[in-house]
Amino acid sequence: MSANRSDYSAQADYTADVVVLGAGPVGLTIANYLGQAGIQVLQIEKLDQLIDYPRAIGIDDEALRTVQAIGLVNEVLPHTTPWHAMRFLTPRGRCFADIQPMTDEFGWSRRNAFIQPQVDAVLYRGLSRFENVKTLFSREVIDFQQDEQGVSLRMEAPHGRVETVRARYLVACDGGNSLIRRTLGVTFDGKTAPNQWIVIDVANDPLGTPNVYLCCDPVRPYVSAALPHGVRRFEFMVMPGETEEELSKPENMRQLLSKVLPNPDRVELIRKRVYTHNARLAGQFRVQRVVLAGDAAHIMPVWQGQGYNSGMRDASNLAWKLGLVVKGLAGEKLLDTYEQERRDHAKAMIDLSVLAGNVLAPPKRWQGALRDGISWLLNYLPPVKRYFLEMRFKPMPQYSQGALVASDNKSSPVGGMFIQPKVLTEQGAVMLLDEVIGSNFAFIAWGTDPLWGLSAEQVDAWIALGTRFIQVLPDVQLNSSREVRDGVVRVGDTTGRLKEWFGRYPASIVLLRPDRFVAGLALPQTVGEIGDQLLQALAATPAPGMQAPLTSKVA
Repeated sequence: MSANRSDYSAQADYTADVVVLGAGPVGLTIANYLGQAGIQVLQIEKLDQLIDYPRAIGIDDEALRTVQAIGLVNEVLPHTTPWHAMRFLTPRGRCFADIQPMTDEFGWSRRNAFIQPQVDAVLYRGLSRFENVKTLFSREVIDFQQDEQGVSLRMEAPHGRVETVRARYLVACDGGNSLIRRTLGVTFDGKTAPNQWIVIDVANDPLGTPNVYLCCDPVRPYVSAALPHGVRRFEFMVMPGETEEELSKPENMRQLLSKVLPNPDRVELIRKRVYTHNARLAGQFRVQRVVLAGDAAHIMPVWQGQGYNSGMRDASNLAWKLGLVVKGLAGEKLLDTYEQERRDHAKAMIDLSVLAGNVLAPPKRWQGALRDGISWLLNYLPPVKRYFLEMRFKPMPQYSQGALVASDNKSSPVGGMFIQPKVLTEQGAVMLLDEVIGSNFAFIAWGTDPLWGLSAEQVDAWIALGTRFIQVLPDVQLNSSREVRDGVVRVGDTTGRLKEWFGRYPASIVLLRPDRFVAGLALPQTVGEIGDQLLQALAATPAPGMQAPLTSKVA
């Protein structure tokens, strides 16, 4: 990209702190987070409305926690089915892998069915809360340039008009065929699956059974998934030589549905679409003032429902960091930790999704027979059965470098996501822990004063970043007459989960990031030192040096 400021940026039609390109779930989530942080956001979408065709159908607990962080989870939950099991079947109908995790350590059901366009609509409506966020539809980016101060874009608007935009940062959530990634020359390495799948959504579910079934039929593998609001999704592998046009003919649709329905003629078709499954990863997630997120950074097969959820992890990881940098509370170096933390885990989820696809549809028929035989034997081993039931095969994000204070102890919780149990407030309300924290950093201390080991200067530095100081007690101690310092919030551990969590580790204070990942672990006597190391890792800058954001002409 050019290092010189372009002529058209000096008198831009729109200015903002951050341009978010793309109004899919990742872009909408980032725009909501930055919106509630008070940052001027311009969101650009080339379509004339949100996409409404079949897309993701699985949202996990981490993604729901992200939606909770932007204040929209209560609007999203009615469009979900919690505790959604996934079952792999042999051609004869025997279940050889039953994935139905019943854990809720992050506050929500581990696996949930949903219909993406309905949830995307909730995220879009959420933007109306913020005067500092504006979305422009029917705008296609023509080109862009970046320099040391920001990014300039030209886009084609309705009626052939060309509009210009100037922003400090650009977040490209413009999909797997990302113009931004291609223009930057960033590689997109990986493979495209040799086969396609046709997705068929029907209303008034003609089966009505819950959960999702993946049938490993060597003739034509298929998926049958129950979705909210009485919708049923079927997915069938497209065999060599078949086309979407051919499969869409009534007689061929009837033949497909006859594999899964006793009466294939009595269905209420909503829509159908053919998909190709790709497994690709961008060579880098950030180039100066341009950041890639979601499908622009990585795409993966659907079999573990992790394409959508990996994108939401990007949003959760990136948004708070970008917000601090734009506000001048952290240096640009903090943005480097986005790729440090997210790229390896995205690669792990791609590998898992490819593996699940090979289990469903092995490249060789003999591999399917071997799979069935081995799975039959392993199903009688309780540890193996628990491994699938509790979804332990899913690699959890665990950061060893980035915006954290790393520990030499391999069993340390630093770099992992913190639990979210229900707690009792001093006002007598029972709520999830994140509702007490808000979209902030937090120092959470078990039984002790979280401020005791901090100097006044250290407290001020953390307050400048919007930190909550929380003291956790057994709920029976909450009404004791102990004196509490100003700025400390006390909560009661109503479930015992927080006591159990702290009891596993030789420390009593956890330093928590806004995305709910553990950034450090300390004792009252070491919390000042650990806190200073974390401030250094965050590239934090004093609040008085805050850089004033650009004022949007459209907000």
